[in-house]
Amino acid sequence: MQPRNMSMSGVVDLAAVKAAQEAKAKAEQARAEAARQGGGAAGAAISPSSLVIDVDEAGFEREVLQRSTEVPVVIDFWAEWCEPCKQLSPLLDRLAQEYNGRFLLAKIDVDANQMLMQQFGVQGIPAVFAVVAGQALPLFQGAAPEAQIRQTLDQLIQVGEERFGLTGLVVDPGAEDGQAPAAAEVPAGPYDALLEAAVRALDAGDLAGAVQAYRNVLSDDPANTEAKLGLAQAELLQRVQGLDPQQVRKDAADKPADVQAQIAAADLDLVGGHVEDAFGRLIDTVRRTAGDDRDAARVRLLELFEVVGSDDPRVTAARTALARVLF
Repeated sequence: MQPRNMSMSGVVDLAAVKAAQEAKAKAEQARAEAARQGGGAAGAAISPSSLVIDVDEAGFEREVLQRSTEVPVVIDFWAEWCEPCKQLSPLLDRLAQEYNGRFLLAKIDVDANQMLMQQFGVQGIPAVFAVVAGQALPLFQGAAPEAQIRQTLDQLIQVGEERFGLTGLVVDPGAEDGQAPAAAEVPAGPYDALLEAAVRALDAGDLAGAVQAYRNVLSDDPANTEAKLGLAQAELLQRVQGLDPQQVRKDAADKPADVQAQIAAADLDLVGGHVEDAFGRLIDTVRRTAGDDRDAARVRLLELFEVVGSDDPRVTAARTALARVLF
């Protein structure tokens, strides 16, 4: 049985996580402040011209898969000879500017990137797909009406925010001339005392107290980055607290098709500091399964991403591997 005072030492240090997530937290607060003042979006700062990018096979992983962990990436498959593309592409370009960082538009020339066209199963162009947190999904094919496209984009952005916490990008016109945007001055949040109390409870092994403290913050501020991360850690520790590690690992080895056994073993892997093993186990489970079992493994993997933190390179690599399995 796991001791009550086990910690996440060697896996995630909460103080380090707080520092690593500071930029994202400031971005979310800046977005909220901009919305109150009638301004635009706020996320990781880019110039307006960077909202629409040309992507090829060499840059796909960097420009699409990795960026999709920050913002939904809409992909426009087009070709120079395609007449409907000449109607749709300028419309998508304009909407990318209008949505002001809520999604990134990646344009892929199918004549020059046949492999990407085949991987996405594109049957005809124009074809529009999206990648959200490493997961690809088709949006529509052909030159759809603007109202329909807007509705699709709104739904995509909502899914990105609610399921994956993707808050979009800051668009800073001052970055257009190559000048770095000034850092936003964000005052200390109103939940600092509660968050510090939650960290102390977590370190002391009071998992129920830590879970409740984080939930109290999230009940008032559902987008609070540190609280979401801390809650994911505390809930992970609660899940493994009563487990017999030897039995869990035996079950996982004896029953490779038992999804719940693999999920429990992945939890133990992560608590033990074996981050890549935990991610790899669940990615393999997603690869082998379908339906509800596949979704259960995928959801737990996303939860473990939250525990480690989206800025960790191991999470970035695992998101890419998951995307390849889901294609």
